[in-house]
Amino acid sequence: MAFLTEPEPHRGAALPVLPGIRRVVAPNPGPMTYHGTNTYLIETADGLVLLDPGPDNADHVAALLAASDGGRLAMILLSHTHIDHVGAVAALRAATGVAVAAYKTNPHPDFSPDIPLDHGDVVAGFTAVHTPGHAPDHLCFAFADGVLFSADHVMAWSTSVVSPPSGDMAAYFASLRLLLGRDDRVYLPGHGPALTRPRPYVRDLLSHRIARENAIAAALAAGPADTHALMDALYSKLDPMLRRAAERNVLAHLLKLEAEGRVARDGGAWRAESVACPPAASQALL
Repeated sequence: MAFLTEPEPHRGAALPVLPGIRRVVAPNPGPMTYHGTNTYLIETADGLVLLDPGPDNADHVAALLAASDGGRLAMILLSHTHIDHVGAVAALRAATGVAVAAYKTNPHPDFSPDIPLDHGDVVAGFTAVHTPGHAPDHLCFAFADGVLFSADHVMAWSTSVVSPPSGDMAAYFASLRLLLGRDDRVYLPGHGPALTRPRPYVRDLLSHRIARENAIAAALAAGPADTHALMDALYSKLDPMLRRAAERNVLAHLLKLEAEGRVARDGGAWRAESVACPPAASQALL
């Protein structure tokens, strides 16, 4: 995979991205978040919309309120309820009183949307595109002129973590194929820089995941192994900070392969159930 990088952005500022779109990068950098969560401010016919409030951080909330003229917002959109995206919702709701639109169901115990969305729903000029995999409630938002806010489903700086039980690799594959059927011209992700010419990149993501899945199946054909051993063999050169996430991805692949009848559990380990070629549906890249 050929990933993109960008210089560390200026903190606390609303940085221009595209005409009518700015982002404020939250001060939560890390191996899973890159420079931090991208919060977007988008000019729409209904007024200023804020997408993904980010983490519960007072400085970040203050920067968002300042960038929105004291919180003059038409709406808050939420891509999914992972804490680095939903954490600031309560503070922004309290400060602005505006409604929050998000997927109709979610696993977060303390959050419910004011405006529940389903796949294909349109709100404030955005079309909700349900893309589970990274999270069951994950939404991308299609906007004007071929702009897709891809959140954590597709990011230019890294692949997404798919961590069971809320992460689902079969759903992730299906959601990638869903995007391949669209003609968006640019993705604005939840972390990191914009992605132009996104369809070839999404094809590469899917191809990478299929190759990883086939490598797991091939390793098990040589004998049973647990998730840690598989991760250690397949991700031997990975940054130690990311090895736990890699093991979660391995488990997600195994659960998908199990559902397809290609592997089975053998006590605390996994074994190959069949050495047959993967089904054609797993190989098709569109």
